[in-house]
Amino acid sequence: MKISGYGNEEIQHRALAEITLIASPAELRRIAAFLTDAAAEMERMGPIYDHEHLCDRQPGFDDSPQIVVVNADLMLP
Repeated sequence: MKISGYGNEEIQHRALAEITLIASPAELRRIAAFLTDAAAEMERMGPIYDHEHLCDRQPGFDDSPQIVVVNADLMLP
């Protein structure tokens, strides 16, 4: 697993050594549900799975920083 991200002014992804989620227990459960569903969808779709955004799957995250799950097979080493 790799973690990448960028700031508000950046467009170029950079590798991150750590992420910190400042969230309520309810938000963490919704993020966990999103990750579980994304994993199931990735397995179901196989190599054609591309990516999913948390805000598109879980209401209430529209104004939050984006959490995006990307198929590792699509990323260059």
